[in-house]
Amino acid sequence: MPVLARFYGIVIRMYFLGSEHNPPHIHAIYGEDAAALDIRTGEIIDGHLPKRAASLVREWMGPYREELLTMWETQEFKKLESLE
Repeated sequence: MPVLARFYGIVIRMYFLGSEHNPPHIHAIYGEDAAALDIRTGEIIDGHLPKRAASLVREWMGPYREELLTMWETQEFKKLESLE
């Protein structure tokens, strides 16, 4: 699972498997917590993140939403800037 960004102890990843299911989402890992977040809505669709970590991930996703959706569709990964 490629790493798209790292910031404030949070690692953002995206699976690149043909069998990956919709909705388009990213995986955020923060310490012992991990969650899948819908790229379009920012909602947690699986797992758990502390409130502050989830807020930071949503803030990060905002300017990259279109790029993340393009990566989901094309499965061509690239690193993105962090919040730091």
